[in-house]
Amino acid sequence: MRVALFVSCLVDLFRPRVGFAAASLLERLGAEVVVPPAQTCCGQPAYNSGDFDTAREIARPLIDALGFYEHVVVPSGSCAGMLILHYPELFKAEPLWQAKAETLAARTRELSAFLAEHGGDKLIDASFAGKVAMHDSCSARRELGVHAQPRALLEQVAGLEQVELKDAETCCGFGGTFCVKYPDISGRMVSDKAEAVAASGADVLVSGDLGCLMNIAGRLKRMNSQVRVYHLAEVLAGMADQPGMGEPDKP
Repeated sequence: MRVALFVSCLVDLFRPRVGFAAASLLERLGAEVVVPPAQTCCGQPAYNSGDFDTAREIARPLIDALGFYEHVVVPSGSCAGMLILHYPELFKAEPLWQAKAETLAARTRELSAFLAEHGGDKLIDASFAGKVAMHDSCSARRELGVHAQPRALLEQVAGLEQVELKDAETCCGFGGTFCVKYPDISGRMVSDKAEAVAASGADVLVSGDLGCLMNIAGRLKRMNSQVRVYHLAEVLAGMADQPGMGEPDKP
């Protein structure tokens, strides 16, 4: 099984360890993991801003870079949603490119969904002693229907106790360019989310989307919260003993 790992811009630039964790989990399935060097941004910022021409310019070379792999796995619900749902829509007036986009969409999965579909829960051998709350990104939960899969995977982590957040389905306020366009609204939303995290009694917050994690981690840090923040892949791959989001690296 040959799998292309689309790492996403945020993972590449801000949290490369998530990419290594995702690759490790996929390799446990027996996959040959390839990180295509020609991969770029998926074009989501342009798409969300209504600049569909630029989004198409970005999408075309990425479709070509990823389109011939048997599987494409993305450790990000928002980027996976872009490839799976929005690429075919972007090219609805271009039949050739729409066909390519639909082929790519059919082969693409968000990381936890892919692991769940391929028996990855049987291969989780990590341990973590503490309470963990899961934040579902809007794209993962609403667009892709990813909700039960990450929780089932976390159930396999020895010693881990899951707790649910109040109003868990509520957006954290990141929303890609939303947090830039509407900072006051976004700030209020992430404050509510951070307060829910604190009220849950969780030691750690996890999510499958780095944008959400960066947003929430920043707010928790400004609240002087001791809650650590990790990407789901880091916990599943046994990397949760290293610094979390917003924490300084160990010397």
